[in-house]
Amino acid sequence: MTRIGIWNTAFLGDAILTLPLIHSLSAAYPDAELHFFVRKGVDQLFVAQPELCTVRGFAKRGAQKGFSGAYSYGQKLAKERFDLWISPHTSFRSGLISRWTSAGKRIGYSKPWFNNWFYTHTVDRAFDQFDEIERLLRLLGPLQIPVTTKPHLVLPEEAHITAAETFAIRNAPLLGIHPGSTWPTKQWPLEYFSKIVRKAINQGVKVVLFAGPGEEPLAAKVLEGAQLSPQQQDGVLNLAGQLSMTELAAHIAALDCYLSGDSGPMHLAWVQETPLVAIFGPTVRKLGFFPRGKNSTVLEHTLPCRPCSLHGPKECPEGHHDCMRKITPEHVWASIAQKLEQRNV
Repeated sequence: MTRIGIWNTAFLGDAILTLPLIHSLSAAYPDAELHFFVRKGVDQLFVAQPELCTVRGFAKRGAQKGFSGAYSYGQKLAKERFDLWISPHTSFRSGLISRWTSAGKRIGYSKPWFNNWFYTHTVDRAFDQFDEIERLLRLLGPLQIPVTTKPHLVLPEEAHITAAETFAIRNAPLLGIHPGSTWPTKQWPLEYFSKIVRKAINQGVKVVLFAGPGEEPLAAKVLEGAQLSPQQQDGVLNLAGQLSMTELAAHIAALDCYLSGDSGPMHLAWVQETPLVAIFGPTVRKLGFFPRGKNSTVLEHTLPCRPCSLHGPKECPEGHHDCMRKITPEHVWASIAQKLEQRNV
């Protein structure tokens, strides 16, 4: 086994959850080249991962969009002569690219039905029986190799240096807050985030606000809603839209606690063992994407309508969004305060 391709062009969190599969392959085939294919923009996060020979971003919404883009990409990969190709992505396009690589052994899930044509080996994803890391590791079953379930993310040293410079003067506990979400119903109400900001400042905690590209207005609304005095505003560091993905990960690693919804950045926290408070609404544990580890706490409100979809729809199907609104700022702050106390004992 000399060249191995691992294809997971879904979201940021999905790529992070693929790390145990990568660790396992590297341990079983130490002399092989491992090439990781992810969504364009996510690739920078894994450039320092020691197991990987290359990390490549696939522009599924850009230059490589559509059938022709997938075909030309697959034909290009065929020239690289991969021995093994593993893909947990279940789209028709991903299956086509897998087939076009002409890798001698191609492993994917047995569903959808067309995967049986794209892959030489298929396995049951058993979605309702396992968490996502374990589901991904099932793809290694045909190889009969030992597996590990613990992920380890390695960032470029310069990202950690940047974070250290940001927090060089550290005279208070650091609470990171990320109010945004790709899926609107996964977003806790902004006025609730504002109350957490105000409570934190009043308790002598420094707040670090994060937001991805295009989410800067959300951070601004959270700050506006907190109604802080000019003096209190000095206790907030607004980094919305200012960080690369690797810098975001390094800054999260330096926090005393991190608050977010069910999002990609949430996975950046728990995988680095940053104390985490995650607010889950439309999604639930049984879907398999919960944060792991003793430092992670998930807050949720039980309702018969949960889960309403795999990712969370744009609007609440019931019209009330109680899965989020019933999780109060007081409840969330109690969890944050406990983590800050434990972190700074």
